[in-house]
Amino acid sequence: MATLQSLALASPVSHSLPKQPRSLPGIPSWVVHRSVNSLFNGQSLHVAHSRVSPKRWNSKKCGPISMMAKPKIQFIQGTDEQTIPDVRLTKSRDGTNGVAIFRFDQPSVFDSSGEVGEITGFYMIDEEGVLQSVDVNAKFVNGKPAGIEAKFIMRSPREWDRFMRFMERYSNENGLQFIKK
Repeated sequence: MATLQSLALASPVSHSLPKQPRSLPGIPSWVVHRSVNSLFNGQSLHVAHSRVSPKRWNSKKCGPISMMAKPKIQFIQGTDEQTIPDVRLTKSRDGTNGVAIFRFDQPSVFDSSGEVGEITGFYMIDEEGVLQSVDVNAKFVNGKPAGIEAKFIMRSPREWDRFMRFMERYSNENGLQFIKK
């Protein structure tokens, strides 16, 4: 109840009232005040000092702080794709390169591309950064967009490992599973 009373006294209506001490039912008039240097009208709060000393922060116990970004796919930067793709992976026998083909049936980007902008590429975003490709093809049936196929090429074992880390995060977030054929 005290909070509501304090907010009422701080309202623009209270500023038009005469500047005199006010009292509220059940609250002594000396508790409610208006500060000359502040626009706040309300109850004063006094916090007693604690006798327990504050715990000191120990930087040796704390590790590095990492931001956890939800893995997502975008065709238009800033607009997340809601459709979960079918993903096909191929890798060379020597493991030096590979290709990932993403197939989206009725992707949500077709719903928002007129409002937000044009498809500018294929972006896979996670806590490590962005993997991107411009190899994006739309499939049309009877003149209407029906799907998108995006290809991501990995030219080194390092790129393959980075892609697999993204896919592990993305699949965990979206309930995908790996099936070896």
